[in-house]
Amino acid sequence: MYTGRVTRLLLVLCTAALLSACPPAPEPEPEPPAERQVPPPTFLDGGDRVVSMGDVHGDLAAAQGALRLAGAIDEDDDWIGGELVVVQVGDQLDRGEDEEAILELFERLGQEAFDAGGGFYSLLGNHEIMNVELDLRYVWPEGFTDFADTEYDPEDPELLTYPEEERGRVAAFRPGGEWAVQLAGHNVMMVVGDTAFVHGGILPEHVEYGLERANAEVQEWMEGTADEPWEVTDGDGPVWVRDYSDGPADCATLEEALDALGATRMVVAHTVQSQVNDDCDEQVWRVDVGMSEHYGGPIQAILIEDDEVTILD
Repeated sequence: MYTGRVTRLLLVLCTAALLSACPPAPEPEPEPPAERQVPPPTFLDGGDRVVSMGDVHGDLAAAQGALRLAGAIDEDDDWIGGELVVVQVGDQLDRGEDEEAILELFERLGQEAFDAGGGFYSLLGNHEIMNVELDLRYVWPEGFTDFADTEYDPEDPELLTYPEEERGRVAAFRPGGEWAVQLAGHNVMMVVGDTAFVHGGILPEHVEYGLERANAEVQEWMEGTADEPWEVTDGDGPVWVRDYSDGPADCATLEEALDALGATRMVVAHTVQSQVNDDCDEQVWRVDVGMSEHYGGPIQAILIEDDEVTILD
């Protein structure tokens, strides 16, 4: 009557002995990271540490200084921020001589930060919009030289209306042009965690219209597949408004917009400040300190960590 039990016990013991003699199972290889989404999502989960910096206007040294201040890049301009998230709130272009270098750096950092588990996002400001509109009033001579090697049809009737030295830049930035398409990979507005980021400001009507919808319409125009949208032509569009940055902020409108977004604070630029500052009980932070050579302001940024905002300088 015990024969069956003994046999089963022996089988169990033998199996255990065989398993103990086997080498351990190999660790599963980690899955490669998902492909970086371009354009990035409008709404992102918040990182543990989020840095925001303002307008750099063609000044590479200022951009590098702010990024090093944040611990985002090393002396070789390589990403060392790990899981840090950086949001630059627009106006990379105009009033400077390093525009192409800045755009190329920002594009590279977007991928390097993603690969490291962090994020680098440069938003569209009114000067990026103006260049795609071919409003070139604020371009320095070096800004035309930088993009003079852009390939274009020398018989293109639109380009022939511009001086020869300007045609490369026009070809690069007009809707559907090489750099316009690159810029179409960026957002006008983003919300990271509980913080909204925009160059000018997000009004309640923008929230009602839909941030994702507005971003997509601007991106399609830059790609050359749609007409210019209201978001960039309207003086109350998100890259143009100064309700939160020019003098005392409109706190009632700001609070309504933040409530509609489910956000705690908004970070804006567009209006030069003497230093980073806040208004409306820290519900808005103004980070355009004119750090570029054109304005001669300080290099500053802000760090959002543990729901606290710290000025970096």
